[in-house]
Formats: sequence, structure tokens, C-alpha cells
Amino acid sequence: MYARAADGVRALRPYEPGMPIEELERQLNVKDVIKMASNENPLGASPKVVEAVRRELTRGDLARYPDGGGFRLKHKLAAFWNIEPERITLGNGSSDILEFVARIFLRPDHAAMFSQYAFAVYPLATTAQSAPASVVPALPPGHAQMPYGHDLDGFAARLDANVGAIFLANPNNPTGTWLPASAVEQFLQKVPPHVPVVLDQAYAEYQDAALQVDARPLLDRFPNLVVARTFSKAYGLAGLRVGYGLSSPAMADLMNRIRPPFNVNALALLAAEVALDDEEHVARSVQLNRSERDALRKDLEGMGLRVLPSQANFLTIDFGRDSAPVHRRLLEAGIILRPMASYGMPHFLRATVGTAGQNARLVAAFKSVLDG
Repeated sequence: MYARAADGVRALRPYEPGMPIEELERQLNVKDVIKMASNENPLGASPKVVEAVRRELTRGDLARYPDGGGFRLKHKLAAFWNIEPERITLGNGSSDILEFVARIFLRPDHAAMFSQYAFAVYPLATTAQSAPASVVPALPPGHAQMPYGHDLDGFAARLDANVGAIFLANPNNPTGTWLPASAVEQFLQKVPPHVPVVLDQAYAEYQDAALQVDARPLLDRFPNLVVARTFSKAYGLAGLRVGYGLSSPAMADLMNRIRPPFNVNALALLAAEVALDDEEHVARSVQLNRSERDALRKDLEGMGLRVLPSQANFLTIDFGRDSAPVHRRLLEAGIILRPMASYGMPHFLRATVGTAGQNARLVAAFKSVLDG
């Protein structure tokens, strides 16, 4: 049976998510665990969302399928973005949008292009399609402004007839680095119009306003552009898995042809609708992240650690040596961070920005580990 599986599937290694709290408690018998590994919102979901989901659960409608077209959510998103509903594709998280583009446009003679240090789903989706990957070397570690960031000149130099799709994360996971809006626009002008470019904006809400890429006008100018967004981060709905893509109507039509029926469940649809209206909760989440990210960076750098520039809700920390022993000691202290060895960055750990209390505990644990 294994030999008959598709070549791309047999070549895959499963995605490794951040360790769940329950797993650490089970493995090491550690109590009072905090998870700072998966870039979740430390404030959680909006209380308005929690209340709406609670009310929905009492109605007894869970035996019915959700609205397969997501009519209400799509129309809310259409008003939010000032875009036609037919240009919106709903996903089970924004990773669905990435998968859809890969399934439509990648094959053995059409490669995916993405940066050296990029979201793990890009190579996974590429390999699953038995497609090659054109991996663009990142900016060097010593780069003055954006070490380990995307090199768009390197992307442009690799454009050829074999490129099937391009993935750009802005801000980027796992580094936190970002691209100037002008550079993104200039790059789009260089890409052939038949090659889709996915601008992955999962962390866009956390960016300073002056640094954000306003994707809405770009969507009208570049029909090959797909913008992927999620409710998992700033909106605090990671457990419900809902995201969406914005694109041209033709691109959305292609993605909806392969979108699984009912890929967004009823509670997720409702939660996203309510979350979109609670702008105050998003603003609180963004403000907490901005102030705590700056404070955490200062504390880490004060210990002599190198921290990559970040406009996301996490910091990527360079220990200058194998970070696995540090990661293990932190697990023993009840703190879960994300090791970066699977991203080709074995000297790094990635830490989600938490609350003031969580960050203080992390800093204290770092001091203990490094002193030891």
C-alpha cells in the first residue's frame, strides 16, 4: 500500500506543531505550564465571541451542516475590505488558501518559489504535489536591516517559465521579518501575470501601521495576487480554524472548485463574524503585543542574546549554539517554546509574546538556564 501512494506524499514529513500543554504535563509531570510556542493570542478570543458561541451551543443545531458558502461571513468580509463577495474564499485557517493555490498551480514541471526561512506549510504543500521548490536564499545573518529576511531581488532573479506559484509571508514566520510595501509592489510588477503570488498576511494586524502593506489596491492592479488572512492570531480563534483568501474573481472561482464542502464549521463561521465586529479586542491584543514585545526584546538583549527584528507576535532568539539543551531546560521549567531546527535554524528558539506575567516568567527562566 505504501508503494502505491503518491510520490509527493511518500516524500513528506508530517508538520510538527508546538507541543500541547497536556503533552508536557504527561511527559515530564510538570505543572503550571505556559505555552509560548504557537503564536496564539494570550488574551484569547473576544468575550463577545465566547458568549455568541455559548448561545449557539444551546440551540441544538450542531446536527445540521454549516452554510457551505459562508454567506454571512463572506458579506461581512466584503464590507470590511470593500471587495466583492465573489473574490473571497473561505478556509479552514489561512493554510487552506495556501494548499488550494499549491493544488491548482504546482506540478512536477511547475515549481513553488519561497524564501529559505519560510512557513513550513509552503514546502509541505509543494512536496505533496510532487513539485520542485525554488528556495531563495534569505538575506544574510549580518544584514543591517533584515537578517534572515526575504530577498526580493533574489526572488526576481529566479523568475523563469518553470515557476508555478510564489509564496511571500509578510511578516514572515518563523523570523518575524517583514517587507516594505514599496518592495512588494515593485516585485509584483516583475512577476508574469500568469504566475500567482500568495501574500501571506497571517500576522499583518501586529505590524506598525506605517509598515503594513495595504493589499486592497494591489488586488485590483494584480489579478494574480492572492492575499491570505487568518482569524487565528490577532482575533484569537486558533482553536476554531478559520481564515480566508482575497483575490480576483477568476482565482477565487478556481479555489472554490477544489475547496472541500463545509470546510469551515458552523461555530467558526459565527465566531469569525462576531470577532470581525469587535475591533476593540483586536486593538487591545495589538497594543499588548507591541508593548510586551518591546519589553521582552529589551530583557533578552540585556542578557546578551541576539533577537531578530520582528513585526509579528513572536521573537526569534539566537543562542549562538545548539538551542536544544536550552529548550529542554525550559520544558522542565514548564515553558514551551518552539525549536527552530526543523526550519534550518538550530541555534534559535521562537517565543510567542505573552502577557507581562508570562514574559517575566520566561525571562527569569532564561536567566536561570543561562547562568546554569
